[in-house]
Amino acid sequence: MLRSIAIAALTLLLAACATAPQTAQVAPPPIDPSQVQVYFAPPDAPFEEIALLETSSGVFTYGEQNKLDSVIHKLRVEAAKLGANGVLFQGTADGYGNTGVSVGAGGGSFGGSSYRSGGVGISVSPSKKHARGVAVYFPNPPSGD
Repeated sequence: MLRSIAIAALTLLLAACATAPQTAQVAPPPIDPSQVQVYFAPPDAPFEEIALLETSSGVFTYGEQNKLDSVIHKLRVEAAKLGANGVLFQGTADGYGNTGVSVGAGGGSFGGSSYRSGGVGISVSPSKKHARGVAVYFPNPPSGD
């Protein structure tokens, strides 16, 4: 019984080794983020997909253009770490944030003395911008965009 289990396990192990694809390629070395080109439509040039990237703007990034600039910069930085020389931009989405104002007042007495107080609280939580892209490697990068 033990012998047949060992033979079955060995057979499965050998079959798995024989059918495992050997297509893993060496990842390109990291590059400077300024060398990463962002493409808003796939260019007509052969490329390899390296990774799906997701990022978001910072907590205190205000203004739509600043948020967009922030996420594009972060996509370039992450792609560069992977050795990708391009990012196929897939789009953005707005996160949630809110702004609120609270007003409070109170009063009372203690030991024959009375007191009154009031306060105002402001909460500003800007929404983040989220972005997705695909890090790609072009063996022969297309010129311009």
